[in-house]
Amino acid sequence: MRTSLHGAGADMEISIGTMVLIPVIAVAAPLLVRAIGHWVAVPLVVFEILLGILLGPSVLGWIQPDDFISLLSDLGLAVLFFLAGNEIDFRAIRGRPLNRAAIGWAISLAAGFGIAVAFSPDIPSAAFIGIALTSTALGTIMPILRDAGDLKTPFGLSVLALGAIGEFGPLLAISLFLTGRSPALAAIVLLVFAVVAGVAITLAAKGHGKRLHVVITATMHTSAQFGVRLVMLVLISLLALSIVLDLDMLLGAFTAGVLYRLLISGAPEHDREVLEHKIEGLGYGFLVPVFFIMTGVTFDLAALANPQTLALVPVFVGLLLVVRGIPSLLSAPPGADRLTVAATGLFGATGLPVIVAVTGIGTDTGDIGTGTAAALVGAGMISVLLFPLIGLALRKRSPDAAGRSLDDDTEVPVEG
Repeated sequence: MRTSLHGAGADMEISIGTMVLIPVIAVAAPLLVRAIGHWVAVPLVVFEILLGILLGPSVLGWIQPDDFISLLSDLGLAVLFFLAGNEIDFRAIRGRPLNRAAIGWAISLAAGFGIAVAFSPDIPSAAFIGIALTSTALGTIMPILRDAGDLKTPFGLSVLALGAIGEFGPLLAISLFLTGRSPALAAIVLLVFAVVAGVAITLAAKGHGKRLHVVITATMHTSAQFGVRLVMLVLISLLALSIVLDLDMLLGAFTAGVLYRLLISGAPEHDREVLEHKIEGLGYGFLVPVFFIMTGVTFDLAALANPQTLALVPVFVGLLLVVRGIPSLLSAPPGADRLTVAATGLFGATGLPVIVAVTGIGTDTGDIGTGTAAALVGAGMISVLLFPLIGLALRKRSPDAAGRSLDDDTEVPVEG
């Protein structure tokens, strides 16, 4: 059954079945994670995508993409990158961790593009594949590190730096090389965005948002909810700026997260924690699951029936380890043992959200086929499922693992 929302002279088609089944999957996925958690820790995002595939057009056909859910999915992706930017404490990872991560990512970009050229039909296709291979799923590895008590250890800070660069770097590359502009013009446009965002971030860092803290505190438990509304204003404003400048909107979303963290950095600690819980509830409880479920719904499972396409999945898994994992070893903390170094590489090679974003852009422009996109996303799903599990197992056997202190007992949803 389908209906339409009317307004502004246009109709937005909505499937009632899809509207109901998306929340059903969003509720079922955490229950499945909890049910099998006694045997193996599977990231929540994997179940969301798999259930989306199962109920989507590729298998049962109970969920069909429509305009309304697609809009929520796009907003969910933006909120995911906003939360990633908001979670990063650049003061904690600046210096060696951030510098090493940046050098490693530059090596990944060169290696990814160089390898992709070898089996891509043209340069644009190689650019999409190469950039997809350089990503790190910060939104997945951060909750895993927190639950393992490794978030504030030297190992955890090194991995967080990898994740920060592994999400921000590909977004810059997308804006520079995949917008259809000449690199010089793209750099100028990107510079305009950086100036506007930089001014806002500088003002926030100097404490010019202090007056907002009073309003946030005063409305924390009222219907005004100024803090949540401020989040949406910052997010939508930088998304709009990205769109106006014809940059990838995820760059605006990530930058908005960094800006918002600075805006509220001077607020009372209790108020910050309450507000962050509300934002995470809105994101991880509502919008982000829609994005990952729709990733499964729109996944081209039929393309994997082609033996050549299916064979690409393990190839891309291997390339994630080579292109992203090996350069990530540079970020291992000083004096780390071999197990910790290997775990650093595995966490660095864990990628999915940027892969989904890049392949989505590539299929829209026609530069990569749906089969290649499906193989890349499939490889990203395998990396999210296996690499952190193996990395944690190695980390637990590490000689310095016993000396780390648990961060806190806060449960954070394991999203991608």
